[in-house]
Amino acid sequence: MKTFYGWRIVVAGGALQFLQSVLLNSAFGIYVAVLVEERGWSKTSLSAAAALKSTEVALLGPILGWLVDRFGSQGMVRLGVITFGIGFMLLSQTETLIGFYAAFVVVALGSSMFSNLLVSVAIIQWFEKRRTRALSALQFGGAIGGLFVFLVAWSIQAYGWRATAFGSGVITILIGWPLATIIRGRPEDVGQTVDGLPPAPKVGGQPEVSAGPAFTARQALRTSAFWLLSLGHGCSLLVVMAINVHAITHIKEGLGYTLAQASLFFTLVTVGQFFGVMLGWVVGEKFVKRKVAATCMLMHAAGMLMLTYAAGPVILAFSLLLHGVGWGLRGPFMQAIRADYFGRRSIGVILGLSTLVTVIGNIIGPVLAGMFADWYGNYRTGFTLLAMLAGVGSLFFLMAKPPKYLAL
Repeated sequence: MKTFYGWRIVVAGGALQFLQSVLLNSAFGIYVAVLVEERGWSKTSLSAAAALKSTEVALLGPILGWLVDRFGSQGMVRLGVITFGIGFMLLSQTETLIGFYAAFVVVALGSSMFSNLLVSVAIIQWFEKRRTRALSALQFGGAIGGLFVFLVAWSIQAYGWRATAFGSGVITILIGWPLATIIRGRPEDVGQTVDGLPPAPKVGGQPEVSAGPAFTARQALRTSAFWLLSLGHGCSLLVVMAINVHAITHIKEGLGYTLAQASLFFTLVTVGQFFGVMLGWVVGEKFVKRKVAATCMLMHAAGMLMLTYAAGPVILAFSLLLHGVGWGLRGPFMQAIRADYFGRRSIGVILGLSTLVTVIGNIIGPVLAGMFADWYGNYRTGFTLLAMLAGVGSLFFLMAKPPKYLAL
């Protein structure tokens, strides 16, 4: 029996997400700390690069989604790997803050071209009945990557940030290129069918066409489901990004732990995310996805509140684990719900357009938390407000019922 090629794409895509997680997403804070000390640049100016990355991904999302829908994923992912690698090589030569921004724009461009979103588009084309399970498996790469970021920290300490950045570029190209060649846009490219099932019977000499939804991007934008899903997703990112940026500082300054203890506690987010992804693999196709997403939002809200007012190490640890599980479980459902609702016809553009809404959470979450911390001297007010907004996001998901589709 011929092995279903779609699972090879899941493995390759997960490995690519592992590279991004280790070398960029999880390691960015380490570069910030080193550059603040060595170059004397402010935390605000360096942190702005994170907002720049989110904005760039959001603006490029619809364009990249359209290109993937039209031409497939493989070429885009290959180009992204090369661009990402070159960006890190440029970063290693940075002497000025302007040069840092310029290099980081190249890194961000490359990362967006083989991001979770673009690889997910390919997986959506390959899976239908087992779509959520496949998307959950894809998330393992990013979740595991966070556990290995210590390798980047060790390299920077042993060889310096410049050598580490240049080496990151070389590793990305050497390992990422063969992984990118595995990615295929559609089952038809290798003579297979969705889910690896036997070809559909022919009706009147023609293959039977699936009766599932096939929304265009314009049609999707006219549905309330598109906007409710995007708003709910954006509310989740308010919490995710705020915790990623500010949790360690809050644990250290607000709760009285040392920096080493705060960093150790923060790794529990990654542990929880890993178990959340595993849970998504098990329950992905067994429950109503929007209700699972709504439950995860309550986990984000509860985790944030417990983190804010943690009275001891047990509650603190549980808060971070709970948030991580909610994040890992919810993440794959975001693309799976949209694919279920709108079909595969224009899913790349639809996912890309949704980033124009969700990016608001990426940017506002950490900024809002930081502003309230500056005003009041602690994170309690800002974190509490974000927890409440996460609860509102739960309602958005509950209201996001499947849109009606009338095939032409």
